[in-house]
Amino acid sequence: MPNDTIAILGIPFDLNSSFLRGPSLAPPRIREALYSQSANMWTENGIDLGLSQGWEIVADLDFSKSQNAFEMIESGMGELLETTSEVISLGGDHSITFPIMRAYAKKYSGLNILQFDAHPDLYDELDGDRHSHACPFARIMEDGLVQRLVQVGIRTITGHQRELAERFGVEVIEMRDLGEVEQLSFDSPIYISFDMDCLDPAFAPGVSHHEPGGMSTREALTIIQNLKAEIVGADIVEYNPRRDPLGITGMVAAKMLKEIIAVIIAQHS
Repeated sequence: MPNDTIAILGIPFDLNSSFLRGPSLAPPRIREALYSQSANMWTENGIDLGLSQGWEIVADLDFSKSQNAFEMIESGMGELLETTSEVISLGGDHSITFPIMRAYAKKYSGLNILQFDAHPDLYDELDGDRHSHACPFARIMEDGLVQRLVQVGIRTITGHQRELAERFGVEVIEMRDLGEVEQLSFDSPIYISFDMDCLDPAFAPGVSHHEPGGMSTREALTIIQNLKAEIVGADIVEYNPRRDPLGITGMVAAKMLKEIIAVIIAQHS
């Protein structure tokens, strides 16, 4: 794979979900929506992904094997990053971001994360599980895998998570303050972690944790399209097809995928 080709990797894993299972079913549903004949492959910045050679879908990780899931994610991501500079992962629950970042930190120093989420996912542990999908960013920060974590869309932060955000120096932009965000700027490469529940349930009902008062699809796209930063990877997580009978959220996830691909391809030109 050429080094400037974006790899699209499915990570169908949801065993660290705390409420409902289902995100493991998401990768094929997002790809199905991406290629739906109800839409087309053109992006908002004028790139026809149907003709572009700048991205490639690779085989999903196979969790039917007995290998430790996090080890498999980290090693699989590491192998991809040996041949390409950017990977966009389709989850899966949000716990996958921790092993992904373990691999990314080996390639990129001074890495930053821009996290779109209703929840900070900064619990030290949840129900005795330190690798719950509610904990990945506590693990990332305590391991020093990134230099800066910026969270946008947050609207469920607990006292415990506020304490950890302060301890780790996390920049939390709560949903009630979103109107103050015009352009986010980063001095070194960033990784986007996009939890579908950052969006209001009116725009993305197909998630396990409905949290009213969230972003519109347009608000999220505007932040991504106006970023002053070099994007080196992303994940789209927590889409639950079991709660998406009409496929609405699948189309939104595919839209986010298209536009993130488009912004990265534009960086290459």
